[in-house]
Amino acid sequence: MFRHANYAGANRKVVVCLVGSGAFGRSLLASRVPLMHVAMAVDVDARRAAAALCAAGAEEDRITVCENAEDARAAFAAGSLIAAGDLADVIDLPFDILVEATGSPEAGARHAEMAIAAGRHVALVTKEVDSVVGPGLARRAAAAGAVVTPVDGDQPSLLIDLVTWAEVLGFEVVAAGKSSEYDFVFDPAAGTLTSNGATVSAAKFAALLDLGDRDVAELVAARAQAAAALPQRAVPDLCELAVVSHSVDLEPDRPDLHCPIARISEVPTFFSTLREGGLLSGERRMDVFHCLRLPGEVSFAGGVFVVIRCRDEASWDMLAGKGHILSRTGETAMIYLPRHLLGLEAATSILDAALLGRSSGAPEPRPRFDLVAVAERDLEQGRVLVASGHHHAIEDVTAALLPAAALAAERPAPFYLAADRRLVRPVRAGEPIRLADLDLDRNSPLFIARLEQDAWFFTSPPLAGNTNTTAFRERSA
Repeated sequence: MFRHANYAGANRKVVVCLVGSGAFGRSLLASRVPLMHVAMAVDVDARRAAAALCAAGAEEDRITVCENAEDARAAFAAGSLIAAGDLADVIDLPFDILVEATGSPEAGARHAEMAIAAGRHVALVTKEVDSVVGPGLARRAAAAGAVVTPVDGDQPSLLIDLVTWAEVLGFEVVAAGKSSEYDFVFDPAAGTLTSNGATVSAAKFAALLDLGDRDVAELVAARAQAAAALPQRAVPDLCELAVVSHSVDLEPDRPDLHCPIARISEVPTFFSTLREGGLLSGERRMDVFHCLRLPGEVSFAGGVFVVIRCRDEASWDMLAGKGHILSRTGETAMIYLPRHLLGLEAATSILDAALLGRSSGAPEPRPRFDLVAVAERDLEQGRVLVASGHHHAIEDVTAALLPAAALAAERPAPFYLAADRRLVRPVRAGEPIRLADLDLDRNSPLFIARLEQDAWFFTSPPLAGNTNTTAFRERSA
């Protein structure tokens, strides 16, 4: 595709307001996109936003730290770059699109709503918000003539693109997904396994490196056991697949995913159906794998993949000879993008939204699966479910993907609606955290946006009805 043709009619730069100057925000600021101008950066600490602008190459004397809306208006009129501590101080300035990259569920929902109300497009980097209310925000924006979009550079948008590309070409999708953020690197000389900076003794992996003619499920279980000292489920991975499910009709094979530790060459075998010797009970499944490699071997680098059916044996024999990866039976193949470039790549989604009025996700996304919170250990009444760290994880709480439904007192609560809430009753290990378990602020922007989304997409009224969680326990067993 000759991409310059997409924006041939542009007669000015797209003006961007960035909220959140963390890793993604800083990489966006570092990009050098001719058609894009990040005119303002917002962070809780305006000086941190200014520092991010400086780190990205902006001259210090071109940046104005603004304490209020009046300062921001004057700085904008003077042509300064703006660093602000509150989106309210810049929301009335004439920018085209808000890039919401705070990672905060509540702040992200509030920022998105402010931007939509002001007639701005929204690039929703904060997947925590998207997983809970993304389709509802997109629908509200459409009614206002604006777009809410996921962003290229992050896995949900890249995977949506890859899956729909495969569908346009008529390929039969067996599975799709992503690698986890962190490889599992086995060092045969030392007998160690390293992931995300943690190294553990794992000498047994020497005998588990090659699939050969082994049973896939048995090998997956053996690797998981040998790597038991390392985390093998990450809430952000499930969260990203929940966002993907808003736009493409894929489903998890099990609520907590299989998440096998796999060599790149094994992916189309592992993510084939049981009949074909794989892990999956059906087709059009979504999942995550942990890239197993030796030191010095290529990484999957948090990339995305699609596993497709091989119908023409001669064609796929030829493609295998050109380096494409087939399953050991030759019935499926993997096509993949082994990269995601964060803010360095986000401009394609930003330009599409602002110049073409289109999202990188589906034109009309809808909630298919909810990311819900599940207790890993017994949780006592009164505990605050603090979300912290780079991945906004909650200690002793994991996640699962369940069919989306309207909020109800006894239904499992969306993970990031539970984040930072206090438990009003205890939750047993293995049980989902239900809405009624939480001391919920009914004025929460995220909660209100979810009620609005539920009213649009589900026939049962919000907070009505009950649910039986037996099926959840059985599927997770």
